[in-house]
Amino acid sequence: MISKEICERVLQKASSTGADYAEIFAENTLNHSVNLVGGKVDAVHDAQIAGAAVRVFLGLRSVMATTVDTSEAGLMRCAQRAAEALAEGRAEGTISLRERLNGDIHPIYVAPSSVANAGKVELLRTASAAASGYDPSVVQVTATLLDVDHRILVATSEGLWTQDRQIRTRMMVQAVAEKNGETQTGFCSPGARRGMELFDAVDPREVGLEAARQAVTMAGAGYCPAGVMPVAIGNGFGGVIFHEACGHSLEASSVAYGNSQFCGKLGQKIAHEKVTAIDDGTIPGDWGSINIDDEGTPAQRKVLIENGVLKSYMIDKFNGRRMGMASTGSARRQSFSYVPTSRMTNTFIAPGADRDEDIIASIEYGLYAKSMGGGSVNPVTGEFNFAVSEGYLIRNGKICEPVRGASLVGKGSEIIQRIDMVGAELKCGQGMCGSSSGSIPTNVGQPLIRVSSITVGGR
Repeated sequence: MISKEICERVLQKASSTGADYAEIFAENTLNHSVNLVGGKVDAVHDAQIAGAAVRVFLGLRSVMATTVDTSEAGLMRCAQRAAEALAEGRAEGTISLRERLNGDIHPIYVAPSSVANAGKVELLRTASAAASGYDPSVVQVTATLLDVDHRILVATSEGLWTQDRQIRTRMMVQAVAEKNGETQTGFCSPGARRGMELFDAVDPREVGLEAARQAVTMAGAGYCPAGVMPVAIGNGFGGVIFHEACGHSLEASSVAYGNSQFCGKLGQKIAHEKVTAIDDGTIPGDWGSINIDDEGTPAQRKVLIENGVLKSYMIDKFNGRRMGMASTGSARRQSFSYVPTSRMTNTFIAPGADRDEDIIASIEYGLYAKSMGGGSVNPVTGEFNFAVSEGYLIRNGKICEPVRGASLVGKGSEIIQRIDMVGAELKCGQGMCGSSSGSIPTNVGQPLIRVSSITVGGR
């Protein structure tokens, strides 16, 4: 996108007023989506994001400027703005860049841009028809196919010049079911760091059926009783609770400023000994995977918690300075217009040794949260509130009738100490995580787990 020679001159300009680190981040991203409502094409969207950011550090000061003009003149003006904002003196010496080839552990076999919209519409119609035909109570189906082609370049005053291309594909189906004048929604949204070959493994019909099944099940459910009780949380997107209630508190963007429930606890036992939690950006083809982060650092596999003991944080370059720790390849940003910071990639609770049937059988009376929805969390305190999108009461160790309106309320640092059973079957779910550096793709996951005691909101 931008030659090494131009980058060298731009970085020299950015460093000219005393910066001890300078960086260029450039991107060219194509977003494409096709949306069906009721089996008919409702919208086709194409969007391009192209531009660059120049960022400079001096000690614990950081300045960033952005531009959509990626000509040499535009980049030099951008670098000048960043340098003037820092304005601490003059720097000497020259910057010489070397290209680093990262390799790609996420091969793309069918680029989405090579498939006509007609082929994408056919996949969506298959999913939509399956959902609509599942049950007469299904009154509306929306289906979307999204593909993203994200190309980035990173150059730094440390001598790095490198590029990466990240392609992702995702299908999302939402079904609405109506019974007795009330409606409930079901949702299914598989995605991967893959091209259209995603649908060699993902059957659009099954995506539609799952969304409809969830909507119909919940439309016929009664309300969940409230109280403190044991809860079994399903595998897959159930991992969103760890992601939100604990994961964000392990990011340097919180830890570096003392705004985390886990500050200063490296090497300490913070969770039940059955809990091992990992953030791994190196898993081939996974939704949250990267070859390099948005500062050019190679992706890593980080054991955050091992057998209950806090082992690592997720760290970007700037916050790492404040912490006196090296980057863990965790710097991410939605686009060039956002300042990068530490973020998750594929974050999950590792498989344990408990059998799923034993987990359910161990609960005399409680809730089985088969699927989780949205929620909110305070990363400073870890206090959270999450909706259960599909839940069932457990009586005498057996899964019984479905219930709706359930929510899980608690504090992350307490809940991970109460995860006392961990199943063996790990599954992950795909999502978009929003934070100070924008919205980025992340995987969440876990096996079936048991929380011995948690507050369940309901009626």
